[in-house]
Amino acid sequence: MFQEEETQERPGRITILDVAAAAGVSKSTVSRILDERLPRSESETARRVREVAARLGYVRDVSAASLRRGQTNTIGVIVPRLTDTVMAMLYEALARACARSGRFAIVATTDDEPRADRAAAKSLLQRGVDGLVLSTAREGDDFAQELADRGVPYVLALRSDGRSLASVGDDRLGGYLATRHLIDLGHRRIGIIAGPSYASSSRGRLAGYLQALEEQGVPHDPALLVESTFGIDSGAEAAEHLMRLPDPPTAIFAVNDNTAIGALSALARLGVSVPGDVSLVGYNDIPIVSRLPIPLTSVRVPFDQIATSALDLMTQWPDTKGERVRVAAPTLIPRRSSGPPNRRIGI
Repeated sequence: MFQEEETQERPGRITILDVAAAAGVSKSTVSRILDERLPRSESETARRVREVAARLGYVRDVSAASLRRGQTNTIGVIVPRLTDTVMAMLYEALARACARSGRFAIVATTDDEPRADRAAAKSLLQRGVDGLVLSTAREGDDFAQELADRGVPYVLALRSDGRSLASVGDDRLGGYLATRHLIDLGHRRIGIIAGPSYASSSRGRLAGYLQALEEQGVPHDPALLVESTFGIDSGAEAAEHLMRLPDPPTAIFAVNDNTAIGALSALARLGVSVPGDVSLVGYNDIPIVSRLPIPLTSVRVPFDQIATSALDLMTQWPDTKGERVRVAAPTLIPRRSSGPPNRRIGI
């Protein structure tokens, strides 16, 4: 049984009582007709109530109704940073998914610092969010377990910790697809800008890279593996390191589009042609990579699917039956940055 919305008198604000008086019906009738969660009635009374509400400029007080139900229909989202296009895309996908279900998403950033995760969660929970979506999970960090111990509804997105409810992309498959693409083009010395080891997404893409090499009988040279952050500058430094090796790669797989963009800038600075001298593949397929002077081959991640699954898991929390981790398949998008090996180069 839905509880009636409680009227709060505010100066200058049209209340539910004003609508009831003008329409000649009871407060409970108005509340029931204007409750968007209920089936829409097309009776003469319902039409009259909606017309009166629109004429008077009545706006339903969602906060009062939500507080009576013990919910705010607000989801807190914690991301490392919104300057990272991937995290901005995740947040926008979560906001769209929330809007479809009558909820609202608010975001806090942490610069990928564990202590900041806790401060962000505390701030969001003090604001009454119904649950948290975290994209900041790190190997060896107990933050998610702390939330579980406190009974806070939460779900991980893009990264997982092996224990919590999570909605992620199939990072191993994505890393495999990127590397297999380069192998099929004829490359045998394939460098990888591997990302930080504390992130499950980075580890999964590296595992896919190694799997593709092993399946195709391509020797793995540890010198071709460079760990980095997910940032542009880090990608540039990693690419320069790879190209200064005595036997540099003919192709590079960057496990994030930002690092791939950084790599592309470093290769241009070094006078290395892409894809003539070195092929390059990124990951996530953020919008800008298809508009670069050399459009970037990338692995597309279905952010909307991941966001929808994350909210679905949170709705079922903590009694989720079935899979605790929902995995969305990525897709390789070939573009001009990858091609057959041409010549061996040294810097």
